[in-house]
Order: sequence, then C-alpha cells, then structure tokens
Amino acid sequence: MAVELLQVNAIRRLFLSLSPALLVACIASQPYPASTPLPQPINPPKVRAPQVGQQWVYNVRNVFNQELVDIVTERVVSVGPQVRIERSGLKAGPLPDEIQQPWGYIVQDPHWNPSQRFLQPIPLWPEQLAPGWSGFYRNRYQVLGYPDNDYYWGLNITAVGWEGVSTPAGQFPVLKYQSEAPYFTSNDFSRVANYRQEDIWFSPEIGRWVIRRGYGRYLWADMFWSNALWEDYLEWELVSWK
Repeated sequence: MAVELLQVNAIRRLFLSLSPALLVACIASQPYPASTPLPQPINPPKVRAPQVGQQWVYNVRNVFNQELVDIVTERVVSVGPQVRIERSGLKAGPLPDEIQQPWGYIVQDPHWNPSQRFLQPIPLWPEQLAPGWSGFYRNRYQVLGYPDNDYYWGLNITAVGWEGVSTPAGQFPVLKYQSEAPYFTSNDFSRVANYRQEDIWFSPEIGRWVIRRGYGRYLWADMFWSNALWEDYLEWELVSWK
C-alpha cells in the first residue's frame, strides 16, 4: 500500500504539471455536441426509478472520424437490491451487463475496456443535480472475471450546468457533468500513468444519459504526454428509449 501511495502521488504530480494543456490541445479540434444553456430548475428533478423493460438504444461513434462503431441496446432486466442492465451491440453481440446497487451507484461498469467491478458502489451521476456540485471518490476495482487482484480507482464528478440537447430520440433538458479519473492504476502493468475523462449529458426524465462522450490516454515507460497512447474515444447518442 505504501508503494502504491507513492506511485499515485508521483503520477498526480506528473498530471498536474503536464497533462491538462497537452490533453486539451489534442482534442480541442474534435466536433462537440450542440447545446443550449438552461436555468437551474426551481424544483430539483427526480431521476426516473428503474423498472424491468426500460430500454435505451444508442449510436456509438468514433469521435475522431465519426464512424458508426455499433448500435447498442441497454435494457433493465431485474430490479431489487441490484439493478441489472443487459446490453448488446448490433455488431458486437452480447456485451457485459451493467449492475447498479442501489440505483445511481454502480458496482459493475462495462463501459471501459476491460470492464470494471468496484469493491464499493460508486456514484454514476452527481449525488446532487445542481451546477457546481462536485465529489471525489477513492475506490478499488477488479477486472471482470479476475477477482484475485484489485487496483486503485479515483474518480472526480463535477456538475457543470443544465442544458438543452437534441438527438435522434428527441429534445431533452439535461444536466451536463464531467467524470475524471486522473490517477487510476491499470491492470496492465506496462502502463505507468493513466487518465480518463467523460462529458455526460444526463436526463433525469429517462434515468440515463442522452449523450456520453469519453476518452482515455496512457503512458508506457519513458513516454511523455505529447506522444501518449489513446484508448477508444467514443460518443454515445440516444436513438430511442422506453
């Protein structure tokens, strides 16, 4: 644990001194979802409760070239102490399930590769749906299917503001928030530094995001952020829901 803490602190200093400007410079030219600023709702909205049969369908695109990577369907298949969301891709076929426990707190997150299973539930969206709210969470995760090892995970969630966005599924008032994991430990020990960030446009009305856009970058030994390697840079856009 002491060695890991020293590694985390070293990576933290590296990110603080180098990564923000370099990462922003790399992605600033990519097209960004259009939105309209909205005022804070007078009454805080409630997130739709989960029910079996609820469903969301997304176009998943490569942000760099706008290629349609897949069309993914996510469906609530069980509700109880755990909420299980079954997932499948038109191209990829069956995908790992998402598990929340309780609703709004994720324990099995299949949206990054490899899928993660957290030792403690971690918020999936801001705990307060209000601009300016933020929280930082320290956790550990296992790679799905490999329970013998676990790895450090640190997540910062920041609520940015209310916006109006349009997708093929319609127009939605949403809370935009940002999730950032700047110091996590990868299960791939050849990676000496790791960074992930997502911008998420969350609709309480549908209990899910309308747009979700995220990327990750990492370093091998003797590399600098100017030539860091990319994980997938994907955007999820809602096509339909029920």
